[in-house]
Amino acid sequence: MSVLKRFVQDTAVYGLATVLPRVMSIILIGLHTDVLGNRSYADNTSFYVGATFLNVLLSFGMETAFFRFFSKSQNKQRVYSTVLIAITTVSLIAFVLLWFLKTPITTALLLPPQYYTYLLGITILDALVVAPFAYLRAQGKALRFAGIKIANLFVYVVLNFFFLWTIPKYNLQFEWFDPENLVRYIFIANLAASAVTILIILPDFLKTKLIFDRQIFKQLWDYGWPVLVAGLAFAINENLDKLLLGDLLDKNIMGAYAGCYKLAVFMTIFIQAFRLGAEPFFFNHASEKNAPQTYATILKYFVVVGAAGLLIIISFIDFFKVILIRNDSYYIAIGIVPAVLLANLFLGIYHNLSIWYKLTDKTRYGMYFSIVGAGITIVINIVFIPIVGFMAAAYATLVAYGSMMLISYFIGQKHYKIPYNLTRIGSYLIIAILFSGLSFYVFRENYLVSVILLAVFGALVLKLENKELKRILLKK
Repeated sequence: MSVLKRFVQDTAVYGLATVLPRVMSIILIGLHTDVLGNRSYADNTSFYVGATFLNVLLSFGMETAFFRFFSKSQNKQRVYSTVLIAITTVSLIAFVLLWFLKTPITTALLLPPQYYTYLLGITILDALVVAPFAYLRAQGKALRFAGIKIANLFVYVVLNFFFLWTIPKYNLQFEWFDPENLVRYIFIANLAASAVTILIILPDFLKTKLIFDRQIFKQLWDYGWPVLVAGLAFAINENLDKLLLGDLLDKNIMGAYAGCYKLAVFMTIFIQAFRLGAEPFFFNHASEKNAPQTYATILKYFVVVGAAGLLIIISFIDFFKVILIRNDSYYIAIGIVPAVLLANLFLGIYHNLSIWYKLTDKTRYGMYFSIVGAGITIVINIVFIPIVGFMAAAYATLVAYGSMMLISYFIGQKHYKIPYNLTRIGSYLIIAILFSGLSFYVFRENYLVSVILLAVFGALVLKLENKELKRILLKK
């Protein structure tokens, strides 16, 4: 089997674990925006912004460091055991410390304090499974990984529908149920799902021979701490806009913005599935002679699929919006979608390009790039949100990720040369952006024109890539 075909197959399995939760999240977007007003949806957004920051802190770069050292270590079990003990210890200590930081954290997040216990429980439980999940990916056990993720999803979705739809619809009477505080039950469903995940993966804890190797941990930490800083900067890039909208404008606008931001979920699915399969693949094949050419080919087809996704979603955005968000009070922010989608595509390209500093153990560059992006995000949001409104937040994300992508490429080529086909990649991006702009701003809801533009883009790709695609698919 060719290397690229194996990569595609692994990514497809990880994609299953990603796509199903995201498909369910698409359904839940409709449920949540139906039953929650904009302010309650803003609380839901603040909650998960907080979870994002805490998840980055509690994993402190160990997941990426694990893949790097696991792939080249002679004693793989010792690497895994060290990471498992480190994350578990930090999580338990953090639980105690974070308990006493309730007031400053909830104030910073614009989150009602009553939800803090759920936030803390979910993030601690999720941190405890970081190492076992990374171990499954590194061993190529994609099916078990996907199975556990799907079990987590099942519990979460079922409880969401039970709390938010079944009980109100059939007027079921429970003394503990508060119909005026429905957002609380989203967090309870998530906490239950995280607890189930811990129970399923518990055997991976029990059968592991626990050995903490200080020398290995030092190497992991030296590699991982820049990843931690980069992760925090990325969390700022991805989430600060929502908090600032709530602070500088109001929570109703914040909720509408966050709801429409979810329309980029299709691009997020693709990027996340790619990352789950790509990170261990890139490390495992780094020693092969043709690795740089393989990485270049993967990026080209990543851009092809991502650009096609961009064009499809933007061309049919008015179709998708009524399926995902039926509450039209959220539509005031629909104009952010093209910028947010393109920003996410730039982010996906950046993740692909980032392989150079991970393979050369120069993860500090990832930290630098993310800090640059965070700086751009902060400045544009603070300066322009009071002037332009919520569109400033979307453009800040686009400029930040676009800048990170370009800087990473130019610096990366000096440290780890990869023969990217910039002519093809640039052409696909420019054409997709041009066609998307025509569909959204000139031929809005004219689906005949949208189909023609998609057909032209697809025909161009097939004409240019036909020979290479045949060679890859037919190669054993």
